[in-house]
Amino acid sequence: MTSYVLTISCKSTRGIVAAVTGCLAEAGCNIIDASQFDDLQTGLFFMRLHFVSELGAQQTEIVRVFEPVAETFGMSWRVHHSDSRMKVLLMVSRFGHCLNDLLYRWKIGALPIDIVGVVSNHFDYQKVVVNHDIPFHCIKVTKENKPQAEARLMEIVEQSEAELVVLARYMQVLSDALCKKMSGKIINIHHSFLPSFKGANPYKQAYERGVKLIGATAHYVTADLDEGPIIEQDIARITHAQSAEDYVSIGRDVESQVLARAVHAHIHNRCFINGNRVVVFPPSPGSYKSERMG
Repeated sequence: MTSYVLTISCKSTRGIVAAVTGCLAEAGCNIIDASQFDDLQTGLFFMRLHFVSELGAQQTEIVRVFEPVAETFGMSWRVHHSDSRMKVLLMVSRFGHCLNDLLYRWKIGALPIDIVGVVSNHFDYQKVVVNHDIPFHCIKVTKENKPQAEARLMEIVEQSEAELVVLARYMQVLSDALCKKMSGKIINIHHSFLPSFKGANPYKQAYERGVKLIGATAHYVTADLDEGPIIEQDIARITHAQSAEDYVSIGRDVESQVLARAVHAHIHNRCFINGNRVVVFPPSPGSYKSERMG
């Protein structure tokens, strides 16, 4: 049976769930998994349904049948084929732990995506990327050539038809214009010491202050540096007996896990941007080869 995911956001009102489920039932669809959230503060409603068409209806047919319901409630909505693989472009600078982790999860099937390329401002990981039969693009970035560098980046995004860009420890700040153009389509990862420990060697600064928790945050990129809507976070507890080098090692592990979980949530259409926040629904049954991605 053909499997689909329906994502919905709209103003909250009575009868949405009944209308949606009733429409799918009449179309010969059986719901496997459903998640919904009614934000009482914003008055917005979010819903994600994973369902199968027992009559073998095609995606275009599902869309046609559902259009009247969507119009009635003024929905922003989309029907996704559950077997489709999102095209993802990775970006990295000189810290490769997140890149290597994503490549491994992709290789074993834990991240069902199509990696359409890797962009870097250095050549450090060219061989690693090419050995995976993935296109590698080096775009040098300076203060003088930044507009040209971003124009080249957008060329790669458009030519590769990338649907998501993942900053796997890419250390260049993207322009406001690019952030707005790719709104909701760029995910970044950073340590959780911000804003307390900025600049160089944040882990060393944290060590010197005796920090007992190391964490990481994955978020959508906006014009506000490192302040976009948060998708995923995690922490690791440490003790006084651990060194500054331990802080770095533990931090890299947390960053890798958090970024992978954020990407997994996005590619399975479980993320809904809700103002400055993100509604993240739990995984559908069978969407993980291993539910704990780290």
